[in-house]
Amino acid sequence: MATERHTSVPVAEFRANLGDAISRSAYAGERIVITKHGKPAAALISADDLEYLEELEASADVAALKEARANDDGVRYSAAEVHASLGLD
Repeated sequence: MATERHTSVPVAEFRANLGDAISRSAYAGERIVITKHGKPAAALISADDLEYLEELEASADVAALKEARANDDGVRYSAAEVHASLGLD
């Protein structure tokens, strides 16, 4: 069973305690999920967490590109051919 690694806070409470939330995120690494009407709407994470997520995203993009290149059959279609095949002439 997964454990929660974040704190959920209603948007009004988050607004009232913004400075404290930023400090908790920046210095303690706390992840704060901001809820609106009881549902997750946004999240506050540290700059370190953001950098890590962006690195993961970039790695996934590189892996997808390598896979696409490995599976490329060399077939190409012009825009006119695509339009015609979709009936967009």
